[in-house]
Amino acid sequence: MSRFLHSALKGVLKPSELSSLVSGFDIIGDIALLRIPDALLESKYLIARAVLDGIKPIKTVLKAGGVTGQFRTRDVEFLMGEKKTRTMYVEHGCRFIVDVNLVYFSPRLSTERLRIANEVSPGEVVVNMFAGVGSFSVITSKIQRDCRVFNIDINPAAHSLAIENIRLNHLEKRVIPLLGDAKEVIREKLVGTADRILMVLPEKSHLYLRDALIALRPTGGVIHCYTFLPVGANLDDFIERNMPKAPNFSVTVNKSIRVGEVGPKLYRYRIDLVAR
Repeated sequence: MSRFLHSALKGVLKPSELSSLVSGFDIIGDIALLRIPDALLESKYLIARAVLDGIKPIKTVLKAGGVTGQFRTRDVEFLMGEKKTRTMYVEHGCRFIVDVNLVYFSPRLSTERLRIANEVSPGEVVVNMFAGVGSFSVITSKIQRDCRVFNIDINPAAHSLAIENIRLNHLEKRVIPLLGDAKEVIREKLVGTADRILMVLPEKSHLYLRDALIALRPTGGVIHCYTFLPVGANLDDFIERNMPKAPNFSVTVNKSIRVGEVGPKLYRYRIDLVAR
């Protein structure tokens, strides 16, 4: 991704200025999202023009703010091109409608979505607790056709888009969209149903671990819990502090994997728990 940005902005910005843009640059469908540092705000339209002209798939350039609020959305500012926030995104043979103003979506998790899909076994029931527009759920169901995925999200816009994406990929019989807070949905509808739990909400997943255990079958299962940790943080300490007490299960850490950098000296980790 960074090579496209370097190519488009070569001669427009100094190398030191360009490096500050790379970490905040994403392409979703034909929309470019740019995190522009304060020092470059006066050049935002110059940057947008260079990106629009220099990267062929892009039709819209937006300035993106940070992720905030219960629904984890970003404030976006239109800079150049077609005035829109909705686009079609394709990944691993699946198509997704995404509105970058209404939902959180990261193309940087493409490799991770494929990893999870390939770990699911035939016949499994998967509960995706913070599912957004359905990207993990749809890709998992496409790759492992003999599984069932419950796609939960509290954001009504994400839920509506997930319904669209499930239909778009012809998965109505295998992916079930559910609107609501994951804790409440599990307690009302999904107690003891899952073989595998997916928790892709790094800011808060550890607060929902007890509810993830409630969703597992009595025989146990696997939980993929994501979190953010700064450089130098002790992963073992984090796990020890947040490991839920489960009277019906013995819960152990199978593995922990760093799956990406999300900011200066801040990383995303996936912690795989096994409950027996």
